[in-house]
Amino acid sequence: MKPVKPTLEKINPAFGSSFHVKHYNDPCRDKKPFWHFHPEVEICYIEGGNGKRHVGNHMSYFQGGELIFIGSNLPHHGFTDRLTGNNSETIIQLRKDFLGEEFLRLPEMAPIGRLFERGKSGLVFHGETKARIGAEVLKMPYMEPFHRLIHLLYILKEMANTTEYEVLNADDIVVEVHAEDTNRMRQVYNYVRENFKEPITLDEIADVSHMTVPAFCRYFKKMTRKTFTQFVNEYRLVHASKLLAETSMSITEACYESGFNNFSHFNKKFKAYTGKSPSLYRKEITLTV
Repeated sequence: MKPVKPTLEKINPAFGSSFHVKHYNDPCRDKKPFWHFHPEVEICYIEGGNGKRHVGNHMSYFQGGELIFIGSNLPHHGFTDRLTGNNSETIIQLRKDFLGEEFLRLPEMAPIGRLFERGKSGLVFHGETKARIGAEVLKMPYMEPFHRLIHLLYILKEMANTTEYEVLNADDIVVEVHAEDTNRMRQVYNYVRENFKEPITLDEIADVSHMTVPAFCRYFKKMTRKTFTQFVNEYRLVHASKLLAETSMSITEACYESGFNNFSHFNKKFKAYTGKSPSLYRKEITLTV
């Protein structure tokens, strides 16, 4: 595997703006998700579509679009590709001090300050909040700079005040963002993404990381507070969730297509991870479509 450079994403606001807004109308952006981080806080709204979210140590599946808040320097993959089926994707990126260091200390800004604090672990919004705030995010690219700024504060206020959200890394586990660690973890994640349908031995992944097996196991547990086997199983389970929701593939086929080689083991792991059997999960997803 070729060496991978650390991926600190450099973000430069457009001329005349203190933060960055990007809007993609093309639902078939033909690029693979990549593991990256940036000092800027990010709000991402995906209009429609289904896909995988990987933020910090958290992996799960989203359906019917996504509204997510990613804290500063929290590593994450991109959320869309040519298979997501979304209508558009809008991204807002801003530094916490984009309006000056004293701004968040104003009493009127206290709720937004708490939002930034919660957002260190990643937040995903759902229900009426996702639809309502998502519609406001969609307006941002078409506003002139002053009204865009006022509208951003409104969006942050609404995010701060809602209770319709989930903390993605509830125990504040985030991957460290030192360049060397980001490089190594990205190599591990990329290798899993490309090979999860096949058995991945510890010898194999340790070699990818240029470490001995005992050193890799200690390192990975320190970085993620999970064993490598737990991580791979979670990745496979998220993929299985996607197959059950989006395809007519049988549960048995989804099991083996996701890298599991034992159907009974798959059923047990799926229920432990989602709280539902694969058949009940598919039934409930079908009822909500």
